[in-house]
Amino acid sequence: MKKRILVIAPHPDDETLGAGGTIAKFSDQGHQVYVLIVSGHLPPLYHRQNFEITVKEAKRAFEILGVEDARFLEIPATMIGGEPVHVINRKIEDVIVDIKPQIVLCPFPDRHIDHRLVFESVMVATRPVRTGCCVELLAAYETLSETHWNAAHIEPNFVPNWVVDITGQMKRKLEALDCYESQIPPFPGARSIEAVEALAKFRGTQAGFSFGEGFQIIRMVG
Repeated sequence: MKKRILVIAPHPDDETLGAGGTIAKFSDQGHQVYVLIVSGHLPPLYHRQNFEITVKEAKRAFEILGVEDARFLEIPATMIGGEPVHVINRKIEDVIVDIKPQIVLCPFPDRHIDHRLVFESVMVATRPVRTGCCVELLAAYETLSETHWNAAHIEPNFVPNWVVDITGQMKRKLEALDCYESQIPPFPGARSIEAVEALAKFRGTQAGFSFGEGFQIIRMVG
C-alpha cells in the first residue's frame, strides 16, 4: 500500500542530512514524499537573498531525492520562538491536515533551538486526535552538527531504534547534499560530505548493512 510521508525540517538541508536516503528510498518504492521547511535564512539576521539561494538549492536536492512537493513557511531562522506557540503549532498542523501523512519524520530535539521548537510543535500537531489519527509512524531523525552536541545524560541523547538501509540510495543522498553549496562545509566540518558518509556507514554497520540512517521511533501503530 502506497503511503504519504511528510518530512518536517527546521531549515533547508536538515531533511537531507537526517533523512535524505530514506526520502529517496520511499520515493523509489512509489510512496509520495512531502517536505515542510519551517524556517530559513531571512531578515533580520540574514538578507532575503540568502534564503532564496537555499530554496533553489533545496529544490535541486528534492528533485534528486524524488520529493513530490515542498512547502516553506518562511519563518526567520533562530526566531521560531518569536512566533506564539499556538501559531506555529497551527501552521504545522495545517500542513498535516492538508497532506494527511501516514508517516511523519521530524527533527530530534538537539542543540539548535529551532530543532527543539519544531519538535515540540510536531508533537502537538501529530497528537492521535482528529487528523493526527492518520499518523501511523512518527520518528525523529538526527542532524549532524547539532544532534551530537547535546550534553550527555543531562539533555536527551539520540539513540536510534530504527535504522533504514539506504545502501542503494547513498549516492543520491550525497548528490542531493552537494546541492547545498551555501550550507555544507568542507571536511572536517561536521556537516561535510565525508562526515555524512561516515555516519551512514556507522549506522549501517549497527544494523548489518553498508549504509543506514538512524531514527528514534516516537509512536508507531499497526
